[in-house]
Parts: sequence; structure tokens; C-alpha cells
Amino acid sequence: MNFKNRIFNIKTEQEFNDISIEIFNYQYINNLVYREFCKHLKVNPIEITSINQLPFLPIEFFKTHTIKTGVFEEQQVFLSSGTTSQAQSKHYIKDLDLYEMSYKNAFQQFYGNVENYCVLALLPSYIEREGSSLIYMVDDLIQQSKHPKSGFFLENWPKMIEIMQKMIKNGEKVLIIGVSFALLDLAEKYQIDLSNAIIMETGGMKGRRKELTREELHSIYKKRFNVAKIHSEYGMTELLSQAYSKGNGIFKTPNWMKVLIRDVNDPFNMVENNNTGGINVIDLANVDSCSFIATQDLGKKHSDNEFEVLGRFDNSDLRGCNLLIN
Repeated sequence: MNFKNRIFNIKTEQEFNDISIEIFNYQYINNLVYREFCKHLKVNPIEITSINQLPFLPIEFFKTHTIKTGVFEEQQVFLSSGTTSQAQSKHYIKDLDLYEMSYKNAFQQFYGNVENYCVLALLPSYIEREGSSLIYMVDDLIQQSKHPKSGFFLENWPKMIEIMQKMIKNGEKVLIIGVSFALLDLAEKYQIDLSNAIIMETGGMKGRRKELTREELHSIYKKRFNVAKIHSEYGMTELLSQAYSKGNGIFKTPNWMKVLIRDVNDPFNMVENNNTGGINVIDLANVDSCSFIATQDLGKKHSDNEFEVLGRFDNSDLRGCNLLIN
């Protein structure tokens, strides 16, 4: 079934619910792992009429099973970060165009046309390994920006600072996207005025630095870079969509993505807004893998499309692309 165009044209809650149920039934029939998981829970597909009734596949299955809906030869396999002793999540991508449509539409929804930006990336830990979905996305955004100064930067910070300051002085839009520890290294070495730039962190200290709370980390950035707010991206290997925060750690989802919060003591029960629980994600762009994922993140919803990440379950391994514990 071709859901591609319908997914990115969702306008109402009813449309989201209806397409979610369609994709659930499609994946129940065509995804062996998900179907067996649902059968183990004694889920009857006929009885699923609302997104609150959906069964969410634990994210750990991406480490231990091949999660595919249908039979296909993948165009790409995205791999999670992790040490050699850790099993990596593998996300088998049938259609890279679907992923590109997802992140391009989301960026457009929250930030406008990427061609209006000079995109500067500080993602050393991701560049050093293969199979990063984040590198794939940022590299494409850099190309799409068509700005001659857009690019990845490793240790050549003086050159990056020179570019940033010149662009800002000229009134150009600058987006600096970086992994948390790299932005912290930059902040500790340089105090610079980036008040007219967007600074976006993707999370991920990954044992490289002492763990800091989001508030502590953002406070350092704001002071050293002279900015009022720090933006953040919430994404992971197992998803093809991202949520964005424009400050204060409050994320918003694009129209084809939604977060539900599950009870920590009863994972099949969803809690009301402003209650802490496990983050479940509906990502309709995951039509060829699994669109209904139970993550190991803790959080709370503030409204229908706004949520906050509060940390991780104690028994889960740290993931490079997740935000730091509050």
C-alpha cells in the first residue's frame, strides 16, 4: 500500500487516527515480528479503533530482530551508536525518499525553507562511524541549503567562528546543529556572540563528558553564546521522523508523528497530560518497519503535540541521540 503522500498531508486528529489504524492493520498483516508481538499480547486487530489502544513494540526489538513490513531489499541500513560490546539497533530502510520527505517536511514546518540558512554541523561522534541517520539528514540539509559556507566542522573551530560571525553580521540566518559534548567543548573554549543564530543540540554526551542536566547544559550554552534559548532535536535510529524544541525542552511533533505516555507500572495504559511515564511514539513515516514504538525514554505530555523528555529508564543503555537526563 502507498501511504507516502497521505502521511504528509494529514490535517486533522481524525485523519491521523484513521491512517494510524490503517497502518496498524497493514503492519499486523505484513510484519511478522510485530504480528507475533501482538498475538502474544492477545490483541485482536478488529478491536483496535483508536490510537490509545495500539500495541507499541519495545524499541529493543530493533537490536534483536529484523523489523520489516513486507519483503524488500533495503536501500540503506541505519545503525545506532554504541560500543562494540553493545548490540546496535538496525533500521532497514526500504525507501530513502520517505525518510527525506519526513525530515524535509518537518524542517519546513518548524523552521521554514532550509535554503534560507547557512547550516553548520558539529557532529564528530557521528561522522566517525557509518550508518548514522542523523548524518544522512544533516548532510542533505547542508546540500539543500545551497549556502557555500554550509558544512561539517570537526576541530577547525576558528574557521567556523569566523564564518558564523560574518554570516550573522551580514544578517544571514545561521543554524548550528551539534552533539551536546561538541557544543560544550566549543562553549568552554570560546565566548562568542551568537545571539542571532539558532543553536540546536541533538543530545548525546555518550560518556565523553561528565553528565549534566539539560538545564545545566543549556545554561552554559546560553551564557557563553549569548543566546536566549537553545533548540533541540528529538530523533533516533529507529524513527524516520523528528520532533523539535525551540527552547525550554518542550518538543513539538510534526503532523504525522505523535507521542503518547504510558504508565510505568502498566505499559498498556496511557496516562493523561502532565503525568510522567514512558514515551511511546507513533511515527507514520515508519510504514516499512514499525510505526508504533515504546521507547526507553521517560517524559510527559503538555498538550496534544507537545512533550518533554525527563530522562531514561534505569535499566536501559544510554543512547547517543537522546537528550540528557533532567
